[in-house]
Amino acid sequence: MEFVLDPVDVRVLGCLLEKETTTPEYYPMSLNALVNACNQKSNRDPVVSYDDEAVEDAIASLKAKGLMLVITGGGSRVAKYAHRFSEKLNLGRRELAILCELMVRGRQTVGELKNRADRMHRFDDLEEVEAVLDHMGELVTKISRRPGEKEQRYAHLLSGEPLAFVSGEAGEPEQGQSRADRIGALEAEVGRQREELEELKRQFADFRRQFE
Repeated sequence: MEFVLDPVDVRVLGCLLEKETTTPEYYPMSLNALVNACNQKSNRDPVVSYDDEAVEDAIASLKAKGLMLVITGGGSRVAKYAHRFSEKLNLGRRELAILCELMVRGRQTVGELKNRADRMHRFDDLEEVEAVLDHMGELVTKISRRPGEKEQRYAHLLSGEPLAFVSGEAGEPEQGQSRADRIGALEAEVGRQREELEELKRQFADFRRQFE
């Protein structure tokens, strides 16, 4: 693939893909509508809180990669934004539906993709979804199961190889964070857990002394 997208770029582009199909009357989208779409609490994973500046930076990045158009005039006082993703990668409706869901909702099983992509394209069965995923070998990948998971999950490759899941409360890295930020957050989490462990040890020692 000729480009690698920042996680904020992925969310912005995914929202444009989604709204073009699900609410075409509001597409192309204004900056305000795009910010609201990125930050909505339904059909998003993770839920984020991007400001105008973050989305504007993503717009500039996507424009530079030839993945976005800015539309002005036509009776509108504000600029509107549209994607060029399907033309750039020569993708059909089935591929766009699957990829869009991975972009806005993260890693998912074949069954989850079938159910959630239904609002953009109706798939006949799981086998059809698997066939589309296999066809998009350069854009999606299978990822390792976490403990307790029974089904294989898929992730997009638009931001490069997905990071491995981290067990415990740290969870999956949030989109929009740099690698350094994610490492720092994990180190802080480990430090916090060590402090909690030491506090528990101290409390247990105090409790035991009562019976000595």
